Amino acid sequence: MRPTNAANKIAEVTLAFWVAKVVATTLGETLGDFFAQTLGFGYVAGLAVTAALLLAFLVAQVASPVYRSPLFWAAIVATTTAGTEVSDMMDRTLGLGYVAGSLILFAGLVITLLAWYARKRSLSVEPIVERDTEILFWIAVVFSNSLGTAFGDALVDAVGLSYVQGALVCSGVIVILLLLHYLTQINAALLFWAAFIFTRPFGATFGDFLTKSRDTGGLQLGTLATSLVALAVLVAVVFASDRLDRARAAVPDRA
Repeated sequence: MRPTNAANKIAEVTLAFWVAKVVATTLGETLGDFFAQTLGFGYVAGLAVTAALLLAFLVAQVASPVYRSPLFWAAIVATTTAGTEVSDMMDRTLGLGYVAGSLILFAGLVITLLAWYARKRSLSVEPIVERDTEILFWIAVVFSNSLGTAFGDALVDAVGLSYVQGALVCSGVIVILLLLHYLTQINAALLFWAAFIFTRPFGATFGDFLTKSRDTGGLQLGTLATSLVALAVLVAVVFASDRLDRARAAVPDRA
């Protein structure tokens, strides 16, 4: 859990971070649909519930003086769950459509990142220590996860891709971003945020593939069962990552 690490309030960006992010986005998609569709809350009431949970987790996360992995990843899941409701409400309740919704959310993300850069002259997340920077980080996360949901749904509803095809498109973009990170000098912070955005539509389309009806190309596994499995996988990944961090910290520095 790295309770003594006060040097950074977010998880270290490693392979485990991205694996956990993908699982968290899938969980957010299926959990959001569980509230809105399976429980019958609808998108407005579903957003009210998930937004309340999101606010509670974010307040606790920002108030914590140190990084705590369960709290951090609970906040990430809450942003993806609320993002699912935001995207669906913009399309199905407000009638804006996923493309227009994506553009609105993209504008919100750009404004947030510009405000962040104007204050700090950097968009780096390594490290995030000051509270105002952390707040900007979480605002950007909310916008990016909501944007990723809308974009993923646009690939299926507007473009006409299947859930698997949408997931493959997003995974292809992620691979390209990975190659750009290692093979070019493109700003690492910009590549981080691009990857952060595109892991969300991958999770959205993959989550829909697992839960939607077979008539629409899904596996119809159910939102609750899929959410529970995704939660178990996320806990396992975060636990394993924390154990590895503690093992590394216990090894004496021989330099």
